[in-house]
Amino acid sequence: MPEQAGSPRSGVRGRLLATGGVLGVAAVLGWPLPAAAEEAGTTPAPAAATQCQITDPRLPELSGLVAVGDQLLAINDGGDQLAVHLLDAACQVVDVHTAAVDPYDPEDLAVAPDGTVWLADIGDNNAARPTVAMLVLRPDGTTSVYRLTYPDRPHDAEALLLAPDGTPYVVTKEPLGATGVYRPAAPLVDGGTVAMAKVAEVNLTFTGTPGGPVGQAGQLLVTGGAVAADGAHLALRTYTDAYVWSLTGSDVVGALAAAPVRIALPDSPQGEAITFSADNRNLLVASEGLPSSLTVVPLTADLVAPAATTAGAPVPSLTDLTRSGLSPITSAIIAALVATIVVWIVGLVRRRP
Repeated sequence: MPEQAGSPRSGVRGRLLATGGVLGVAAVLGWPLPAAAEEAGTTPAPAAATQCQITDPRLPELSGLVAVGDQLLAINDGGDQLAVHLLDAACQVVDVHTAAVDPYDPEDLAVAPDGTVWLADIGDNNAARPTVAMLVLRPDGTTSVYRLTYPDRPHDAEALLLAPDGTPYVVTKEPLGATGVYRPAAPLVDGGTVAMAKVAEVNLTFTGTPGGPVGQAGQLLVTGGAVAADGAHLALRTYTDAYVWSLTGSDVVGALAAAPVRIALPDSPQGEAITFSADNRNLLVASEGLPSSLTVVPLTADLVAPAATTAGAPVPSLTDLTRSGLSPITSAIIAALVATIVVWIVGLVRRRP
């Protein structure tokens, strides 16, 4: 029987063995590379639209999702074999890659800028696992199992935030109290176990958004996470809502200390999957159960508007300056300064030998 990663049966167990070539988002397979909440800002729900329906019987418990170009990587919740599915823009499974490992309960996945795929084997409904695990599959075909322990007690978790610098953050699923955010306290060890440190908390409140299998409590349960491919934002979702924070560099802790933008998600039976679109302008969300709608949820304008810049902008003329909306007094001062500069330049030219 294949070994279980991060399970109570793990010793030297859980090492991934590739079974059918390289799994990655680059090179051989040609998969494209992805180029404090108490006072969360709220916004009217954007106009969401269904892109397609996931109907493949191999994905009945969709839990993790990552956009790579116009395609998607997807994993099931749980299962007795590690399998990553590649979906096209029409939600059709076009490739499946497996590894000889019996995962305990994978819940989320992420793709690093170099194409490495991270699977978070962090589910623990009974809060009893002595270790959880990160399963890493690289474009060059190498694989790793990194086991982790919590510093306090076991937690159920379903969300992974992979910072641009490659640091994994586990976000727990707490029905009561604050949601915990944990990261490794030391460098990861392939086949070994490293302790995590609690580095942040996210306090969610009831929102009134319908959805999910557990009623109002679903508004508090974090079921998925994502970091935008451009590194500018990160997101957590519950069964009912998405929360988006601006991200600077790889400072996930600093980002989560700010107030997020909350976006109400369309009602779904058990929404756990979330990713940013490849152009970083939308969220893509989906639910367990078949058929499952892949829904495009636009980010609000304040999250996607590009920063103002003057690089490459044309130099304004005198006419532009006088039509800029400035007061007559200010415009007169600007005109006088410009005239003085012109006279000074002309005088220099005339005095040249």
